[in-house]
Amino acid sequence: MAQLPQANLTPPQQQPANTEKYAEREDNPVRRTADEPLSTFSIDVDTGSYANVRRMLNQGQRPPADAVRAEEFINYFDYGHPAPATRETPFRVTTELAPAPWNAQRQLLMIGIKGYDVPKATLPPANLVFLIDTSGSMDQPDKLPLLKSAFSLLTRQLRPQDRISIVVYAGSAGLVLPPTPGDRQGEILDALERLQAGGSTNGGDGIRLAYAMAKQAYVKDGVNRVILATDGDFNVGTVSQDALETLVADQRKSGIALTTLGFGQGNYNDALSEKLADVGDGNHAYIDTLQEARKVLVEEMGSTMLTIARDVKIQVEFNPAQVAEYRLIGYENRVLKHEDFANDKVDAGDIGAGHEVTALYELTPVGSTAARLPALRYGTKPAPQAVGSGEVATLKLRYKRPGASDSRLIETPILRSQLRAQPGEAMRFAAAVAAFADALRGGSRYDGWGWDRIAAAARSTRLDDRWGQRREFVGLVERARQQIEGDKPRTASVSD
Repeated sequence: MAQLPQANLTPPQQQPANTEKYAEREDNPVRRTADEPLSTFSIDVDTGSYANVRRMLNQGQRPPADAVRAEEFINYFDYGHPAPATRETPFRVTTELAPAPWNAQRQLLMIGIKGYDVPKATLPPANLVFLIDTSGSMDQPDKLPLLKSAFSLLTRQLRPQDRISIVVYAGSAGLVLPPTPGDRQGEILDALERLQAGGSTNGGDGIRLAYAMAKQAYVKDGVNRVILATDGDFNVGTVSQDALETLVADQRKSGIALTTLGFGQGNYNDALSEKLADVGDGNHAYIDTLQEARKVLVEEMGSTMLTIARDVKIQVEFNPAQVAEYRLIGYENRVLKHEDFANDKVDAGDIGAGHEVTALYELTPVGSTAARLPALRYGTKPAPQAVGSGEVATLKLRYKRPGASDSRLIETPILRSQLRAQPGEAMRFAAAVAAFADALRGGSRYDGWGWDRIAAAARSTRLDDRWGQRREFVGLVERARQQIEGDKPRTASVSD
């Protein structure tokens, strides 16, 4: 009798579950100016969403909608906003108004903020604490090994007056390197190289120890910052996000900021990393490649490290005689109550040296045929003083100088006479980036502007691209189109 083949009793290998966490949100709605003329939000300098989504697209993965934050896509790029002429005001605010590229019956308002730059050589002394997650989940090539290489790049930028401490956390927190002068780079690099991953993740204890070391080496009038590098998978100790936010918010009062750097995939906690940076008066970036590490920790070191304006808030009042509707693009988790604009106790975003911030509004002028909201039967007439005005809107901006408790106000009108016949190249590129973010979230906001038009708008700009970031963006648009549309037949829209 022939022997029956033996069954393969080896269990199939299971792929680890994807437990990445993203905060749920909805796009800002269209607002009727007559009902809600005010729009108030905190500025945002984070870029982590763009780099993280780029990682997914490069791996052939469609990003979840909540991973896409339009303002972080837009602010990933430099638009050449003009810098302030002197340091008396730490930044300059500019605006541009032009027809929206996807619908000439609407307008696009671009607000640009540019901080004064400080040469690296003249940056004040830095007291930095590297807070590094060495738990078992970090034992992947795109986590701890990439993290070590990233921090090595930053270490090589240090000067004798700088101080570096290294704190690690896994099941418990520990001090790997006490405050060490920046010219002892060999010791710092050796300490980084010895790090190994293993154990669970007690992030709360790590944060407490890191702040304790930052206070021990505190530099008056210097840069005092904890740099937390993690995949965000806190699973022992203080694991409640609310408790961790409270812990970080309490520490920022001591003048020590928190930057968060996200690494890896599969269990990346974007929601926690982004929120901790927000309440810690810092910024959040995602490191997917050594090139991105160089961008964040070398090229943008001044803006990442040195804060020149704190609690920066924007409030735009639209004129209902000129603007029927408006929509803020992105910044959904930065929207503020209108009464909090002048409340100096309410926290907001910070601007670093040389940093750029860009915000976009889509406007529907009065009389346009492109209104999205239905006409009201019992409409409200605009205020008499607004009817004859040539003002489209009034832009107000509040900020605090570092160490100050009272804010300063900048106010500027946006005039109908500023309307350009065509958007400038910077606005066209920013519009393409905003439309790309919308397309990744489902594509409902840009009047059928398809993938080809988005790529064409980006490709047509003649902006500086010495690092290849704009060229890479065009490639990402094509990659996203292929992944989302697949091989199904393409039907040209009216705008294609």
